[in-house]
Amino acid sequence: MLATAMEYQPLLHKQSGSRTPKTKLFWAVCAVGIGGAFQYGYNLSIINAPTTHVHKFINDTWYSRYQSRLDEGLVTLIWSVIASIFTIGGLLGTFIGGHLAVKLGRKQALLVNNVFAILAALFLGTAQPAGLFELLIVGRFLIGINAGVGMCVQPLYLGEIAPKEIRGLTSVGINIFLTIGILAGQIVGLREVLGDENSWSLLLSSCAIPALIQLVTLPCFPESPRYLLLEKKDEYRCQMALKSLYGSHNYQIEMDDIQKESHALNGEKPKKILELFFDQSVKWQLITIIVANMGQQLCGINAIYFYAHYVFEKSGIPVENIPYVTLGTGVCECITAMTCGLLIDRAGRRVLIIGGYSLMALFCIILTLTLTFQESYPWVPYFSMTAILMFILSFGLGPGGVTNTLTAELFTQSARTGAYMIGGSVNWTSFFVIGMVFPFIVNGLNQFCFLFFFVTCVLIAGFIYLIVPETKNKSFLDIKGDFHKLNYGHSSISYHLVEDNSIALEEAM
Repeated sequence: MLATAMEYQPLLHKQSGSRTPKTKLFWAVCAVGIGGAFQYGYNLSIINAPTTHVHKFINDTWYSRYQSRLDEGLVTLIWSVIASIFTIGGLLGTFIGGHLAVKLGRKQALLVNNVFAILAALFLGTAQPAGLFELLIVGRFLIGINAGVGMCVQPLYLGEIAPKEIRGLTSVGINIFLTIGILAGQIVGLREVLGDENSWSLLLSSCAIPALIQLVTLPCFPESPRYLLLEKKDEYRCQMALKSLYGSHNYQIEMDDIQKESHALNGEKPKKILELFFDQSVKWQLITIIVANMGQQLCGINAIYFYAHYVFEKSGIPVENIPYVTLGTGVCECITAMTCGLLIDRAGRRVLIIGGYSLMALFCIILTLTLTFQESYPWVPYFSMTAILMFILSFGLGPGGVTNTLTAELFTQSARTGAYMIGGSVNWTSFFVIGMVFPFIVNGLNQFCFLFFFVTCVLIAGFIYLIVPETKNKSFLDIKGDFHKLNYGHSSISYHLVEDNSIALEEAM
């Protein structure tokens, strides 16, 4: 993973526009990512490997208590609770993360969050020796809270420490670590590693390792400079944090930008969730992140992974070898996340997210056709395999990589934490709903479920095209100005710098 990350260090330096390498900024991204998005992707992935072993453990435990066997339906129900309680924890973690980020700061919130991961590892690791499958439910709930806090606070921290020239790349680092976490979970879950019957409890408790790494590394980096100045009013610590990240000769531009935002906000306190819903100035920004976060779950990516096993099996791949082939999907996600990082600050956010959803809509049509004629010709399954891989590539290049960046950029400091809580809760709720409803969609529509996902992708691409302006290389105040006309009808707003270095607002009705 570090070797992969090192490939991005020269790019980070190059795109920053500064001759001074921002090595500390790069390693800060890594320290935050290992305990945030990596942890989320890793725990999302590893739960698939021990399914049959946990089923057996549940049945054996029940028999040792009551000398009777559970029927298959009840075993499946208990397993479903173990797997899906992760999303409930994630939803709760989003709200916990938002409050911790305001009360303790971004960095301290991330450090405290590792307590949930370590406790989760203890419960998950002791469930088998103790003969208590209920501990698996508690452990998965706790690691879900950890993931929810991490996915709320990590993008806040990264979006606030990065200069605008590489803010997109830094935010896409979230998706890079997420996909690396998924791939790492797939590898560690192989039966030759920790995926066999004797090692599955170690596999589930291995979530403690990223937490311990972050506890050791993250204290080496400063708190978010924007948080220190805009929320804590501590200009000295803000300056020290910027010098630490950018160097003593290259921090002033960012300092000036934060001070401009401070003048514009004029001491405005962080807004609560309900306040955002009634705030006209962020109306369309809020609608945008709700649509974008729903789209990540409703676009069909979960259906792709569901059908991947079926398509691979129909292509003649032995069932026992399918987990190794599935690693190819994880590699695809990593490649596209990195490609998105290369392109986002050059091509822009709109091109990537609109293009990603448009390509996904195209491959939904292709998959509907190829799955319909899957049994008709021996070569059709190979077209299905290609379409699945291309769908994953399109998702990683657009929605998977850009959504978090948009959430970071569409709001100024006072609204950003609440916006992440709203976006995160929408994402986790959609994740839970699609997990519950998706089997019924598949049973009812079979391969034609991709027509539903086709419509979803087209609608979201159209929404982004009509509503969302390009945010590349713009300050948070500039982006707020771009949305002013949408939020207030025909009025327009512009920000300009006056001689006393304060920000004046000009409104024309």
